[in-house]
Parts: sequence; C-alpha cells; structure tokens
Amino acid sequence: MAAIEATSQEELTKLMMLYVRPDDQFKPTALYDPDGDCIEFLAKPDTFYAERVDDIVTVYYSQETKEVIGSLIKGVSRFCREFSKKNPGFRIVIEDGPVRLVHLFQARFWSVPQDAASLKTITYQKLMEVAGETIVEGDLKFAA
Repeated sequence: MAAIEATSQEELTKLMMLYVRPDDQFKPTALYDPDGDCIEFLAKPDTFYAERVDDIVTVYYSQETKEVIGSLIKGVSRFCREFSKKNPGFRIVIEDGPVRLVHLFQARFWSVPQDAASLKTITYQKLMEVAGETIVEGDLKFAA
C-alpha cells in the first residue's frame, strides 16, 4: 500500500473514510501519514469511538459491538528507531517497506512493564490479536 500524505489528523481521517465501504466491499486498511508520523488502522467498517491507551497508541472500539476494530499509532518512526537501538533484530522486521502491524504492537508491548491484569496489557493483547488476524500492512518509508 502506498503512503498517503495528509496535513492533519482530520485530513487523515477523511482519507481513511474514502476506504470505508459497505461491509461486503470493505477491505482492512492501514495508512501511514509521513507528516504526522502515524499509522491509522481499520480492521472493520464499523462506526467507532477512540480511547487512548498510552502516549503512542489510541484504540478504536466498535460502537455496536464494543470490540477492537482499529487504532492510531503516533510517533512511529521515532518509536521504531528507539526500539531497534535496544533490540537490533527489530530493524530486520521493519526494513523500508511493508510492516505487519502486529509487529509494531508487539514491540510496544515488549517495551513497557507488564501487569497481566492491567487494562493496558489486555488492550495490547487484543490489538495484537486483531492485527494478527487482519492481513494488512503499513508501508513505512523511513530509516529505523
């Protein structure tokens, strides 16, 4: 998927809505905005509400089912650079091009202290599950 440029979060959301089609035509989408250094991911075409998980990830929940259906990941290139300094093998996973979103969620999950009962841990586990089941990649053109 080619990178699509947007000048604001509002513009990125409008671009994402161009990809939302009726259920029978919907295709999961991940768009990287190089100006905002963020990836917006939609696994389902449901209307959603957003809840911030931490300083990097905002999760999207279906208004109908309350299930995780997507996310916004901010500061992607900075996070990947910092994470790959501490974990050099990660650079191989994100080399200039398509990246499975599950890898980004796993990297973030591994970079923070874990508490199995915390809402943050449960949310990241659900995001990893949804991203792993949804075959969509973000096309990241940056040096990690």
